Amino acid sequence: MSETRKDTHAMSRTVDAISGNTTQFATAMIGGQLFGLPISRVQDVFMPERLTRVPLAPDDVAGVLNLRGRIVTAIDMRARLGLPRNQDGKPPMAMGVDLRGESYGLLIDSIGEVLTLPDEGRETNPVNLDPRMASFANGVHRLDGQLMVVLDV
Repeated sequence: MSETRKDTHAMSRTVDAISGNTTQFATAMIGGQLFGLPISRVQDVFMPERLTRVPLAPDDVAGVLNLRGRIVTAIDMRARLGLPRNQDGKPPMAMGVDLRGESYGLLIDSIGEVLTLPDEGRETNPVNLDPRMASFANGVHRLDGQLMVVLDV
């Protein structure tokens, strides 16, 4: 178990005993930055296959795909955040979310672990957070040596 997870897990158990107000986050890396999405919002985690381009779609729409019979719009989170394309040759992962009855796959670099964090540990967006990131952020959690940006679907 990583040191970050051990410390976070121990801290979350302590807070659970006091207040019980915690949120579980599915974590993901995008361009070297750690992001968290409340696990209650994540429907699937998958490797996108056979992405079909959509003519005249914005740059951040990577295309559409068929996921178990559902048409899913794939959103390139690197493009959405203004980051360059990933050049490491690894295929992207995707986190499936639903919003207003529509299915989306958020293309990410890699999926992380599930963290249980205390709600009172969430801070508002720092003033120095990149404006592109801040427009999709619903606060941050400070972990050991790392900042987890909470994605706002």
